[in-house]
Amino acid sequence: MSVLIRASTDADLPAITAIYDWNVLNGLGTFEEVPPDEAEMRRRRQAFLDRGLPYLVAELDGKVLGYCYAGPFRLRAAYRYTVEDSVYVAPDAVGKGVGKALLTALIAACEALGLRQMCAVIGDSGNLASIGLHAAMGFEKQGVFPAMGHKFGRWVDLVWMQRPLNGGGASPPDAPGLSLSGV
Repeated sequence: MSVLIRASTDADLPAITAIYDWNVLNGLGTFEEVPPDEAEMRRRRQAFLDRGLPYLVAELDGKVLGYCYAGPFRLRAAYRYTVEDSVYVAPDAVGKGVGKALLTALIAACEALGLRQMCAVIGDSGNLASIGLHAAMGFEKQGVFPAMGHKFGRWVDLVWMQRPLNGGGASPPDAPGLSLSGV
């Protein structure tokens, strides 16, 4: 399957919202339990775009099959070169290379911004698809935080993975990084 990866637009929000809704109600890739409405998804997307961060969709024959974005890892200034990725795929597109296409483009977009580290915080140590995708894209497992969330009547681990961008910490940064402040 050859999908088009492109910047998201406001017109994609119904599809993005539907994909996220399904993941909230059926998966452990997010620890939210109540799906946000489209207005809230619009607000969240805009917050990432306002920081100059990528928010991408995968499209095939005019249908959005998945989306991804990079968000600040933490809001303290010292983290200005580090982002956390999020990738969500429609249930009928899982296992067809959509996630890999999205993550490949997201990594390239973040490297173009001069960023140095990308983290993945994966819900459920049994989420072999997401762990495998990230490992295939050069992420290394940094640890597992057991029983960090409680969803669907059970305790759920968090798997932390990390991938260097632009040489990671091997040299000083050569870009300004993200503008960050807060808690």
